[in-house]
Amino acid sequence: MQLRKNINLGKVKFVLILIFFFQIIMFNINAETSEYSEKFAEILVLDKVSSKTTKLKLIIGEELFFQNLNINILKCQNSKFDDDPEVTAYMQVIDLKNKDKDKVFVFNDWTFASSPSIRPFDHPVYDIWLKKCYS
Repeated sequence: MQLRKNINLGKVKFVLILIFFFQIIMFNINAETSEYSEKFAEILVLDKVSSKTTKLKLIIGEELFFQNLNINILKCQNSKFDDDPEVTAYMQVIDLKNKDKDKVFVFNDWTFASSPSIRPFDHPVYDIWLKKCYS
């Protein structure tokens, strides 16, 4: 009977130690990724019909409704390796007037501030450019 209690106690201690180390590892991963990720993004939206440019400031992870677009930036970061850092963001844009359910996103990809033509935002009415990320 005493042996069974010791084995059960040993299993509980082992599980607690595993949970403790898992939390330490997850804390370190979150600390490393949050170091490079910013909290706000700034974009420019050009209305091709009226030729008006609008500067928008977005909170990372929150949706913003502009005209008939739903814009969401999930991640925005500045590279830390260059004298002139590259600004990148993962952006999702939904056209709310488009009733075609086959294509959900008008744009769902990474975008670059210095080279928007690498992965262009293709819309008949609007152009969107990433300007900067900041905290």
